[in-house]
Amino acid sequence: MKQLSLDNLRTFVTVVDLGGFAKAGEKLGRSQPAVSLQIKRLEQQLSKRLFAKQGQRQVVNQDGLNLYKTALTMLELNDGIFRQFQPTSLKGRLRLGIPSEFATTLLPSIIGEFGKLYPDVSLEVTSALSKSLLGDEQRSNFDLVMALVDPDIEVDGQVVLIDNLVWVGDRSSAYSHTHLSLVLAPDGCVYRSRVISKLKQQTQQWRISYTNADLSGITAAIKQGLGISALAKSSVPKQLDIIQHDHLPELGTIKICLFAGNSQHPQASAKLAEFIQSKLTQHN
Repeated sequence: MKQLSLDNLRTFVTVVDLGGFAKAGEKLGRSQPAVSLQIKRLEQQLSKRLFAKQGQRQVVNQDGLNLYKTALTMLELNDGIFRQFQPTSLKGRLRLGIPSEFATTLLPSIIGEFGKLYPDVSLEVTSALSKSLLGDEQRSNFDLVMALVDPDIEVDGQVVLIDNLVWVGDRSSAYSHTHLSLVLAPDGCVYRSRVISKLKQQTQQWRISYTNADLSGITAAIKQGLGISALAKSSVPKQLDIIQHDHLPELGTIKICLFAGNSQHPQASAKLAEFIQSKLTQHN
């Protein structure tokens, strides 16, 4: 019984897709004569010419087009079998807990790129304050939690990055150096606690003019001139500016950590942790 070579079929499909023998050879890592030989063997098996010469080019003919449709189906079946039995493929639903400011700045790239690498893994994301995400009841609801922790606190998670806390604002707005207006997240936020602690050690006056748990809300308030805020340097959105001034105290550093939760897909969860760590390191 005659059997078609899937390798020859794949070369044929590549030639049609790219519109030339040389281009197909470049993609497949083969010489043009080697590609031509594969097409010739395929034509001999089928007793049909698959290409017609037009000028200096070989253009697929009607028999070639008919074969092309069937070849795509055969190759997809072949590749599907290997995907089905691929032992390292990651599948499942991952529940990720992440601070709201990183959900705005870091998460979009994570969802896009991680999704392309592991299309069978779905991400369910919850954004909240780190304190809430790390609560005993909450943490067990996640496969992985990313959270901010004061540098002097020992944790059972993995320290991914030690980041600087910075003052952020809008350079186009005028701020009073003697009466600071602050835009902060609610009680329980690490940034809020650090800012208030540092300002209480100084004599200048300050007040909280606006409170919002979401970074987009904080950003909008700052752009409206309601005040300044503080963020981890790696989470500062493009719309805001890092502000440095003698009257503003240094805010120190913060630890960005990853905590394992209650996961039914530990391999996929570990891959997501590696991906987040890589993204944070690149961003910094």
